Amino acid sequence: MSESQNLIDKLLQLKPELTKDVIDQKIAEKKEKIGSGYLTDEGAVFLIASDYNVKLDETSKAEISLKDLYAGAKEISLETRVLNFSPTKQFSRKDGSTFDLRTMTVYDSGSTASVKLWDEKANLPGIENLKPGDLIKIIKAYVKSDLDGSPTINIGSGSNIQTVETESQIPMIDKITKDISELQEGQKDLAISGLIDGIISGMKFTNSRGQPGTALRMRLKGKDGSAMRVVLWGKDESLIPNMISQSANVKLLGVRVKSGNQGLEIHGNEATIVEIEGGKEAEPIIARILSIVTTEDGKNMIIATDNQKNIYNINDFSNSTSICVEGDVIECMPSKVYGNSVTLDENSFVRKLDNDETIPSLSKIRTKISDVKVDQTYCIESIVLKVPERKEIQTKSGESISLSEMFVEDDTGQIWVKGWRNQAKLIDKCELGEIISITGLNAKANNFGEGRIELFLTAHSKIIKKN
Repeated sequence: MSESQNLIDKLLQLKPELTKDVIDQKIAEKKEKIGSGYLTDEGAVFLIASDYNVKLDETSKAEISLKDLYAGAKEISLETRVLNFSPTKQFSRKDGSTFDLRTMTVYDSGSTASVKLWDEKANLPGIENLKPGDLIKIIKAYVKSDLDGSPTINIGSGSNIQTVETESQIPMIDKITKDISELQEGQKDLAISGLIDGIISGMKFTNSRGQPGTALRMRLKGKDGSAMRVVLWGKDESLIPNMISQSANVKLLGVRVKSGNQGLEIHGNEATIVEIEGGKEAEPIIARILSIVTTEDGKNMIIATDNQKNIYNINDFSNSTSICVEGDVIECMPSKVYGNSVTLDENSFVRKLDNDETIPSLSKIRTKISDVKVDQTYCIESIVLKVPERKEIQTKSGESISLSEMFVEDDTGQIWVKGWRNQAKLIDKCELGEIISITGLNAKANNFGEGRIELFLTAHSKIIKKN
């Protein structure tokens, strides 16, 4: 007789008002709620017993797999591999005392689980040397339910973790890594890979508890060309190499997939391992300046292109481009290059070069409206078909944000051009029937599921009237 059947029989003895059919139904409900990949029948019976305030004897197995975990298990031992781990954090109890906590995600051949290391176990000797994919043995741990009901392994005073050097059937990280194109909503504890699609940017914010926070944002593209937005909470730009080429390879260990405003998104946290293909030193870029926008504080925001027609957003914080005008060919040594986002600071240099006909001018870099695709940067020339309109959009926080939009066309098609905040002012200055040249537009899918593409002005965008 199976262990789960033994437990069901014990529960029926202690709760005779239940029936086997009722218990089977509740097992199915528990597994559906938590996920069959994270809960066995045996674990589900323990949860059901807890709902009825009944205590069942623990399983006699000393060493189990992740799929066999259940809340209430004690002194369990298991062999698994490391997926990711967080830095140690210190927290305060209500009585003012403090405790240390480190979290880790582990996996085996079919499941994953979260591990919490408490107090001195958070800083076990050698734990900082653990790497993703390392084989470890968890010894005499106990299991509790996490906030979402899934079982979590806890490493306390009587528990330990040891590295294992033997062969194992548990696959290495590369074998479980999924491409962006394979992801589905609700998946968690994933190892994923993709290509940089656009820029990588940092974000600072204040959370609901009034505490400052950071995040990294990027887009990753899969083998089939599909792209997903990525938000890594608790990460900052210190993780990023100074030089990241466009379409660089990225691997993220320990992320989940959830639905966002514009489709599926990938979310990570402080424990997520980020591996970005790149170099410590930026390399020189030779490009032609297509447009220059000077901000109120005197910073130049430049759109430029190289001889491969790659478009760059150049942020000049050092006034290095003050000698330059639109159309110039320059060589610059940036401090950072994130995809097509280039940063110039006091450690950068810029020099003007003789004209290079292999680098296209603005007229040759423009894209026809019919060729516009989502998530790319474009320069277009078009005629204004409708008088620009301005709206005030109310955000969830109560903030009112300006949005201006105009409808334009060229000889291949029509499209909406929109601008938020300061960029809305640029659209407001346009008039019906004007022929305009616009640089630095981002193409995005319409938020309302209409399937159409819209163009959005950026901080680097410039509108030039041609008539």
